[in-house]
Amino acid sequence: MAFALVLAALAFASMAIGTRSDSALAQSAASGKSDFGQSRAKFKTPPRGTAVDVDADQIVFDDRSNTAIATGNVVLTYGDYVMLARRITYNRATDVMRAEGEIRMREPGGNILEADILELQNRFRDGFAEHLRLLLTNQAVVTASYAKRRDGYLTVYERVTYTRCRTCVTESGTLAWQLVTRETTHDENEGTLYHRDARLELLGVPVFYWPYLSHPDPTVKRRSGWLIPRFSHSTVFGFGYEQPYFWNIAPNMDLTLMPKVTSEQGPMMRAEFRHRLVNGEYSIKGAGVYQLHPEDLPSPGNERWRGWLHTAGKFEINRWWQWGWDGTIVSDETFGREYDFDKRTEIANFIYLDGIYDRNYTTVRAYNFKGLLGTDDQDTFPTAAPYFRHDYTFDFPVLGGELGISTDAYALFRDQAWVAYDTNPQTYDVVQGTRQMRATTQLHWRKEIVTDPGLIVTPFARLRGDLLLSDNVPLQGDGSADPLPTYGDVSDTRILPSGGVDVRMPLAKSDSLGTHILTPIAQIIASPDEGDISGWGNEDAISLNYTTTNLFLENRFTGNDRYEGGTRVNAGFLYTLGLADGGSFNASFGQSYHIAGQNSFVKGSGLDRQASDLVGAVWFQPDEHFRFSYQARFDADAVAMREQDIGVSADFWRLKSALNYVMVDKAVAYGRPNNQEQIWGSAEFALGNGVSIFGGGRYDLIADQVIDRHIGLGFDCDCMKLRLRYKEEFLTDRDNERDRSVLLDVELVTLGSTSIGTGTSEQR
Repeated sequence: MAFALVLAALAFASMAIGTRSDSALAQSAASGKSDFGQSRAKFKTPPRGTAVDVDADQIVFDDRSNTAIATGNVVLTYGDYVMLARRITYNRATDVMRAEGEIRMREPGGNILEADILELQNRFRDGFAEHLRLLLTNQAVVTASYAKRRDGYLTVYERVTYTRCRTCVTESGTLAWQLVTRETTHDENEGTLYHRDARLELLGVPVFYWPYLSHPDPTVKRRSGWLIPRFSHSTVFGFGYEQPYFWNIAPNMDLTLMPKVTSEQGPMMRAEFRHRLVNGEYSIKGAGVYQLHPEDLPSPGNERWRGWLHTAGKFEINRWWQWGWDGTIVSDETFGREYDFDKRTEIANFIYLDGIYDRNYTTVRAYNFKGLLGTDDQDTFPTAAPYFRHDYTFDFPVLGGELGISTDAYALFRDQAWVAYDTNPQTYDVVQGTRQMRATTQLHWRKEIVTDPGLIVTPFARLRGDLLLSDNVPLQGDGSADPLPTYGDVSDTRILPSGGVDVRMPLAKSDSLGTHILTPIAQIIASPDEGDISGWGNEDAISLNYTTTNLFLENRFTGNDRYEGGTRVNAGFLYTLGLADGGSFNASFGQSYHIAGQNSFVKGSGLDRQASDLVGAVWFQPDEHFRFSYQARFDADAVAMREQDIGVSADFWRLKSALNYVMVDKAVAYGRPNNQEQIWGSAEFALGNGVSIFGGGRYDLIADQVIDRHIGLGFDCDCMKLRLRYKEEFLTDRDNERDRSVLLDVELVTLGSTSIGTGTSEQR
């Protein structure tokens, strides 16, 4: 095309000199080719012999000058290019075409060139244009007073502007931002744009200036070079300036260096290496700092050298199997949080082998866990190796139903036994020994029967076998023993059959309000008692949140270390209303009744009595602007609410808001050592003209303490987003102190974004 319009868009969408793309890394490795060559191929000049079609009010051919002149409403089509003009002149002797008057040319990629004068030759390879305007597919606009193209690949633009702003303009006509250059040269062979005297203007005011700047054009997805800088502040390192550099080592391999200069602790280096292979990919990330003043920091950050390393990989063995890993090592527990590149408070290192075929699944894994909070005792964090799980469903019916077999096994080790103790009543609610090996195999069957009246009957059965070996599991005691009483070597086996039936009857009705579906549900499940589990550590069945979502499960424990024994009946209903105007309402309610045998649940579960707590949930969305959800667990005997979860969100007029409240009673045996009650919310109100005010926070009602809060001012238009916010985080952990910060996020659409922040902290 005349000026390779997409390429000639100046690629200011990639303001950073380097260009990094995750998708390009994967694609180039899979194909073995560079994105650079592939993306530019579609902009080639039409092949020799391509016909030129001209439609005009009048076409005149002058034999003496060997010139054809088309006037009026001229439409010229050349391959995939379409040009409109008031007058087009073509000289066959010189092969020069000149267009004048309201020129508008569309190229194959969809970009449009507007100009006053356009002259082309050599099959659209060379030429010039005056007072041109490029309308890009990303809705950006490029203007230039003059452009000249030669050799089919080199274009020089003079007095150039680039902006994405269309409606984001002041009353005086000033754009929110634009990039201006004296001269821009586009080398299509290199895929590079070279700028002279480039400046970025915000509201007409120059804020950055580059006497010389070069960067990739839009066809280049990956190119070595400097990336957008980042600014930050912390009480640990003071002010920080990070200047990333991207090194495109190969089409499937790159390295990003992120050196950071800090005002208080000296230089810090981070880096990320990525490598994509034919059958997978892996990455290695690292960070390190030589602190100049470690004595100014409390433990554990008061070390001269601090480091962090993370690696992850994923590889396909064949179409069914894949393997991978994820691992992190740290010099100390707070390094990542203090320097704001890894906010995790717990690390799970693992390696895995997964296989999926049809409905069948196999995984073999090895885990190592590490806690990063000051309250964590690392000796109690386990290593699980191996962890094995296999699920297989037979592809033929058995007794008219579906038969499957599943196996779950692990070997787990820790240096120190652990117990969660409750004083009322005095019990050890969670016990974990120094070693435990458990294997569970389950044969399960179910069949769905639909009767003529619409009754759905689902019988099901399960046969489970367990093998356990454990060491040093704390005994049930009175809480005063020190050291804790423990078992020595414990081995145990058990066989646990179970069976039941699920009966439900959907009832549907339509009226002026909408479509109603009411489904009463009743279940009965019978199995032997769980038995004596005093020597069984609980590793994978701690968490339990009894709600309507698990009311009708065969086994409501989250893992296999515990088993729901005895005979119980579950009853309740589901209700759905599809409103005629498009809204919806959903409700569920029910209760479980333990009618025979030993109850495996304990205090705090809501299931430890003959009649369980009542559970219910409601979800209502009358339209696209409002949503409401409510979930609750209620102790009917004590007339007490045990759990509530309320969520409300609204988006109408100028207001966007959300409010949530949660209250859960403590259940030491199920991972909740204390009562929890929190409220959090957020809101944003549009003041007009793209300006908004926003804020939010989270509050702990039991501790009577703010967890975090923020407030800010925003500006959003078609080409620019600004967010200035003040935030406070009140939770502390050793050298991670209470933090107050002011952050400015800036995004210029198609140019990029960056963040500038500062803050103060105080010890509490």
